Amino acid sequence: MAFISAVIPVYRSEKTLPELYLRLRAALGKVSPDYEILFVDDHGGDGSWNVISDLVHRDKRVGGIQLSKNFGQHAATLCGIQWSKGKWIVTLDDDLEHQPEFIPKLYKKALEGFDLVYGVYPQRSHSWWRNLTSRIARFLFQMAIPSLNFEYTSFRVIRRETALALSQFDSPFPFVDGYLSWATNYYATVPVEHGKRAEGGSNYTFGKLLSHTINIFVTFSDLPLKMAAWIGIFSFVGGFSWLVVIFLMKVFGEITVNGYTSLMAALITFNGIQFFILGVFGSYLGRINFKTSKQPLFLVGSIKGCAKRK
Repeated sequence: MAFISAVIPVYRSEKTLPELYLRLRAALGKVSPDYEILFVDDHGGDGSWNVISDLVHRDKRVGGIQLSKNFGQHAATLCGIQWSKGKWIVTLDDDLEHQPEFIPKLYKKALEGFDLVYGVYPQRSHSWWRNLTSRIARFLFQMAIPSLNFEYTSFRVIRRETALALSQFDSPFPFVDGYLSWATNYYATVPVEHGKRAEGGSNYTFGKLLSHTINIFVTFSDLPLKMAAWIGIFSFVGGFSWLVVIFLMKVFGEITVNGYTSLMAALITFNGIQFFILGVFGSYLGRINFKTSKQPLFLVGSIKGCAKRK
């Protein structure tokens, strides 16, 4: 069994993989000579799989897993964890923003008795809008998942037993850190430097971040349902109060003809609120349908190298 496994979800990173491999090999060698590197190609449509195949051919400690289609970063990470063999598993991104040189520092912290150690950034090299949206998303995630009350990134060192427990979660919308917050209370963070992306821009566009945030809220929390209930209550109280005011004005002769404008405003406002509440319930019903359909979280298309020796 490999002593430590590095799991890297790959999406359109053919230009950064060679350097990442070299830096990983040097960093993991400082932890133990017995290690493996697993690249999980999330079917980005570029030449990443060819680069991974070449690295597999050159180094028997490298494994490649290609998913049958694009399933997303969290699904690819869970796939790599399931195929890993190390007593400890380190996960990191493929764009060199997570610097492999800090792996020994995270591992040393884990040996103090922690199941999970995150590499966190005192300062980030992202653009201002990405930092702002990330902070907002993290705040919302912590509202949705109270146990996720710590700073986290996708740069992690995880004890094998804790990592394998993630496969027990059955959700079509995976969130690794949400799962980990339920799996263990023995976690720690280590400050690390945030590296600069070597090529291209972030794969997380505003639309993807928004979709991810909505998925986490609806999958991990009933907060939207509670919000819908409170909106319904306030709408009822507001509508009833408005009705009382109109009735009194009518009694005292302030209103002689019912106004078309006020009537349409009331209809549009309260119909909009009703549709919003129905949309919230529809989102939950849709996720129940996804869950009962038993669709797999990911499907593996091809496996190479040490990943075959599971």
